[in-house]
Amino acid sequence: MLSLESLVSSPTSITHKNCSFSSQSLNFKPIKVTTTTRTNRTRVRCEYRGGIRVPFGQTFEMVGVDSMVVKPPSHPTYDLTGVIRLALAEDAADRGDVTSLATIPADMEVEAYFLAKEDGVLAGTALAEMIFHEVDPSLKVEWSHKDGDHVHKGLQLGKVSGHAYGIVVAERVVLNFMQRMSGIATLTKAMADAASPAIILETRKTAPGLRLVDKWAVLIGGGKNHRLGLFDMVMIKDNHVSIAGGVTNALKSVDSYLQQNNLQLEVEVETRRMEEVKEVLGYASENKTHLTRIMLDNMVVPQPDGDVDVSMLEEAVKIIDGRFETECARLGKLE
Repeated sequence: MLSLESLVSSPTSITHKNCSFSSQSLNFKPIKVTTTTRTNRTRVRCEYRGGIRVPFGQTFEMVGVDSMVVKPPSHPTYDLTGVIRLALAEDAADRGDVTSLATIPADMEVEAYFLAKEDGVLAGTALAEMIFHEVDPSLKVEWSHKDGDHVHKGLQLGKVSGHAYGIVVAERVVLNFMQRMSGIATLTKAMADAASPAIILETRKTAPGLRLVDKWAVLIGGGKNHRLGLFDMVMIKDNHVSIAGGVTNALKSVDSYLQQNNLQLEVEVETRRMEEVKEVLGYASENKTHLTRIMLDNMVVPQPDGDVDVSMLEEAVKIIDGRFETECARLGKLE
């Protein structure tokens, strides 16, 4: 429901039908806009309906940033506010929303409702509040569901109320983030449920500039974060092994580096063949090492009939025998 009061110069009565503002997933659709005049003041009532590609509810409750159900990963240099400002700036640049400036009265206040277009896992509500408040701190955002909730098509998720201009300027940026995060969270949830009791981890293969946002969505969906970047975990991959002259040399170099620099970091090594797994275990049995996890890469072999051969993976897990965490890469597709 929308309401607006603004001064007018003369009595008038106007009814507009089939007026709509639409975008890919949030379409503000005033079903009916009626303007009537009382004592030189105009009251406009509109019903705005929209949708995002995530799911919703009906009893609204404010969710503040301080009360996030799932907090974003902690990163020493990532500037989430800066990312929000960059997203808004690439949209409005230095001129603002010229269409809205031309068509929306500055003092018009509205309520806009989010409606679901698909079933899924909701993600990005806290980030949405941050975006709305960056555009206009007076905007009020309310939600009926929290991040991580499974919501259904057609349900109402929440609403934002306040100055119409600020809502329209922010809505596409809000939806871009929420759609992306909800999509990631929904797929993560499906994979995490299918893999249980194993844990689903993500990678560094994220959209540039959006890594923390993407990894936040993974947490909301029930997955776990792998390393955030190159700084918070040692991960010895095939390139490092090749350059160092083998797995043993790479592990020796890492252990020496961590000891010399007094660093306490988790260490993971990638293995591609059973011989490398055995070499890693041999090194660990004879040396004090920081190694915490062994990645078993490409040890699931696709078969012509669409099945997979996991015998190599099973053998590797068996000989590791719980001495280190194990991680399987490229296990397969969710079907």
